Amino acid sequence: MSVAKPVVGIIMGSRSDWPTLKAAAGVLYALKVPYETKVVSAHRTPKRLYTYATSARKRGLKVIIAGAGGAAHLPGMTASMTELPVLGVPIESRALKGLDSLLSIAQRPAGVPVGTLAIGKPGAINAALLAAGILALSDKAVAKRLQAWRAKQTKSVAKRPEAGA
Repeated sequence: MSVAKPVVGIIMGSRSDWPTLKAAAGVLYALKVPYETKVVSAHRTPKRLYTYATSARKRGLKVIIAGAGGAAHLPGMTASMTELPVLGVPIESRALKGLDSLLSIAQRPAGVPVGTLAIGKPGAINAALLAAGILALSDKAVAKRLQAWRAKQTKSVAKRPEAGA
């Protein structure tokens, strides 16, 4: 969790989702984007979810990253209670390897959108980058850090397959 007033919320259905969503937190930390983390279960803590989602904008959040596995109702339920962009990260499950989570998050009724990312850690990383991109539209400092991050990533890609090339 960052010390500045958070602008991104990272929520998860249970503590077991943290190993995946920690990747999103790491990217936001690297980009110096203030964030908060919280366990908010759509099924086990519905009042906590309601309070979190309905107060998010007033508390200064601008984007919410919601990770969930299994039935994965957290991103959609969050989106139904806030006008903020919600980015859904499907958590890989043992039974169906996260496909159940992916389909649950992606298959939204019209009018309640959730930006759905890939299953697992790649989705968490991309959710953080997408959140930073959304913030960069109105924050030049975030835009500059995101541009530098992408340039560093590009520079790290080898031009040839040979080692050291």
